Amino acid sequence: MPAKNKNEEIIDLTHKYVANTYGRFPITLVRGKGIKVWDRAGREYLDFVTGLAVNSLGHCHPSVVSAIQKQAGQLLHVSNLYHIEPQARLAQALTKVSFADKVFFCNSGTEANEGAIKLARRYSFDQGYKNRYEIITMENSFHGRTYGGLSATAQTKFHNGFQPLLPGFKYVPFNDIKAVEKAVTSKTCAVLLEPVQGEGGVYPANKNYLKALKKLCQQKDLLLIFDEVQTGFGRTGKLFAYEHYEVKPDIITWAKALGGGMAIGAMGGSKQVMKSLVPGTHAATFGGNPLACSAALASLQVLNRKGFLEKSCAVGNYFESKLKELAQSQNAVNSVRGTGLMLALELNVPATSLVTDCMKKGFLINCVQQNTLRFLPPLTVSKKDINGLLKVLKELLGKLPS
Repeated sequence: MPAKNKNEEIIDLTHKYVANTYGRFPITLVRGKGIKVWDRAGREYLDFVTGLAVNSLGHCHPSVVSAIQKQAGQLLHVSNLYHIEPQARLAQALTKVSFADKVFFCNSGTEANEGAIKLARRYSFDQGYKNRYEIITMENSFHGRTYGGLSATAQTKFHNGFQPLLPGFKYVPFNDIKAVEKAVTSKTCAVLLEPVQGEGGVYPANKNYLKALKKLCQQKDLLLIFDEVQTGFGRTGKLFAYEHYEVKPDIITWAKALGGGMAIGAMGGSKQVMKSLVPGTHAATFGGNPLACSAALASLQVLNRKGFLEKSCAVGNYFESKLKELAQSQNAVNSVRGTGLMLALELNVPATSLVTDCMKKGFLINCVQQNTLRFLPPLTVSKKDINGLLKVLKELLGKLPS
C-alpha cells in the first residue's frame, strides 16, 4: 500500500473522529498569510472564501496577531460578572461607527440572531404588546443553525429532519414590500432580513424596498432587524451594508469579520430598544471575552484607517466589472450580482464542479444554491489576484457545454 500524503493523514483523522457535518474538500490548510494559504503538503492557494467572509483582512493580519499575542499573555477569560476592559473599549468603538447605542457580545452570528429574536419579543412585551411575538423573515434567507436562527431561515432545505421548528416566524418573498404589508398582523413584533442575502445567492435588497420597510415598521410600531453577520465590516464597500441604503435598523447583528479571524458575535441596538436587556434576560459565558475583543478592536482599527475602505471598494468595483465582461463572453453565465467584495456569478448549469476545478489550479472559491459561484476575498485582495482567478474561470467556463 502506498504511503499516505500529508493531507490524507489528517483527512483520515477527521473522518474517524470529527462529526460528519461538513462536505470537506481533500486538503488540510495549515498556514495563511494575506490572501494565500498553504496545505499540509506545501501547496499554495489564493483564498477567495476567507473562512466564509471571516478573514476580511486576510490571514494572520499583523495587527490582529499582535493584539492576540499581547492579550493572551495578560488575560484570556473572566466571567461577565466583572467588567472587562477590551469588551468595554470594543463596545465604545462599535457605537462610534454605527447607529447602535449599546452592544451585547456573544460568540457567533447565529447567537447574535438568537439574541435579536429574544430582544424583539421582550421589547414588544415591555411596550405592552403582550401577544406580539411573530417575526417576518425573507424567503432564501439564512440566519444560522441554532433553533431560533434555523426557524427564522426561510429555506426548507435546512429544515428537513428538524421539524417542528419554533413557532412565531412568517416567510415572505424578498424585495416585495406588499408581501410584508400583507403578512403583518396584531401578533407581529419585528421584521428580520439580510441587506444582501449571502447564502441565498448574493441578492442585494432594493433601496426603495428597504426604505418602504423602515416606514412600514415605524407606522406599525415594529422593530426592523438587519442581519449583517456576513455583510458587516467592509464586505460591501462600506463599513456596514445599511449605509448604502440610508436606512438605520433598530437592531443589528454582527459576527464573521468582526474578530479579524477570532470567533466573536455581537448585537447592537438603539438605546430605547436595548433597555429591555436587563440582568437575567440574556447571557453568553464566553461573550465579549478579552481575547476575542482585543482581536476585534485591532481589526476595526485597520478597517478605519484612512482610505482603506475606499481602496477596497474600488477593487470590488473592478472585480465586478471584470466578472460582467466575463459573463458577456460565456454562454454558461446567467448573471453577476453583489456589491463591494461580496460577489456572485450565477450559471445556467451546476457550478459545484468548478469549485473543485479551481482548487486544483490554486484558487479557493465557494458555491451556493448549486449553480452560483460566490466570491468573498479579503478586502486587501489585489487586481493581480483577481486577474489570476478570472483567467482560470474563463478557461474553465469555456469548457462547459453551451
